[in-house]
Amino acid sequence: MLENNYSRNDTKKRIAFFGIKYFPSRGGTSRVAENLILNLAAHYEVSIYCYKNKLAKQHIPGVSIIELPDFKMGSFGVFMYYLLCYFHILLFGKYDIVHAHKIDSFLFLPWFSKKIKVIATAHEAPYKRDKWSGLAKRFFKISEDRFLKFEGIKTAISKPLCDFYKDEYNVDVKFIANGINLSDKRSINGFVDFWPKSVPESTPFVFFAARRIMGTKGLHTMLEAYKRIDFKGTIFIAGELDNYPNYIKKIKELSEGLNVHFLGFVNPLSTLLEYVHKCDYFVFPSETEGMSIMLLEVASTGKPILASDIPENTQVFDGNEVLYFRNKDVTDLIDKINWLTKNKVEFSALGENAARKVASHYTWNNITTEYMALYEEALNKQ
Repeated sequence: MLENNYSRNDTKKRIAFFGIKYFPSRGGTSRVAENLILNLAAHYEVSIYCYKNKLAKQHIPGVSIIELPDFKMGSFGVFMYYLLCYFHILLFGKYDIVHAHKIDSFLFLPWFSKKIKVIATAHEAPYKRDKWSGLAKRFFKISEDRFLKFEGIKTAISKPLCDFYKDEYNVDVKFIANGINLSDKRSINGFVDFWPKSVPESTPFVFFAARRIMGTKGLHTMLEAYKRIDFKGTIFIAGELDNYPNYIKKIKELSEGLNVHFLGFVNPLSTLLEYVHKCDYFVFPSETEGMSIMLLEVASTGKPILASDIPENTQVFDGNEVLYFRNKDVTDLIDKINWLTKNKVEFSALGENAARKVASHYTWNNITTEYMALYEEALNKQ
């Protein structure tokens, strides 16, 4: 059942990434881990636990892959996957550090920390997402409680989340920002596979993208705003459509009368970035986030962004770098759409400012040094 290309190198400390499901990445937390691993592989012997994937073993040279099955049983299937990861680490893993990611994997923190040095990184408070049942949200709360009581090194990618833990629970969690690798290139490969056949390739378009289309991504707010102004342009929407049928039905109804095209999940990243490069501007109406890799990736291209003013966004970019509208406020979003339509030069300049911010503050070659310092701190503790 388990597949492992593990080989030991005694000259480097050994670090295992736990809590990641997709490798190669499909966005979100897995993209964070992938970017971090790319920069760590030269310094540590890195292993990652992930779902079975024929591309995993060749994805990043020198990384050991432990593949486990993807149980198609919703939240319970994810729990079973994490449970198998946990037992494999305890029984077979010869690691100096386990770097645990995501609150839903933190149920195992107390047992890990008795056997091995652990660093835990929270990416968001998932119980704020509308996709989860009441039982799943309760599970997340229990896992979060274990994280907060965990005596090892705790980090989070969101400054507002760190502030929340301090204000609400008087728990110090170290903020380490997300980042991107600026070496990621756009690619025309696969571009035409997603482009709608009924649309001429030179057509300008407004772009929205997410890994999964769900309510907290705010797409309904965006579509309602464009519908109210009787928008005549083209809108491309990228993201999986098969997870939340009731919400997708609502989205399709809001799309009636608009020139909307659903592309599905656009992957790999290089193809997605080619769509970003070709769009007029990018709309990011999320109602809750951790610290969005998508936002950083889009900003790195210099394309202007129209985004919700949630704290997780405004902690990264200010009003000189992103055009913000009030979260969930259709009327304010309409006002901003009207402004950018009349002020294209000024709007374009915001995108250029955001690209400079990413290059100077949010690249993984800088952020990795922060994690490496924590690894050394953990290794040096008695």
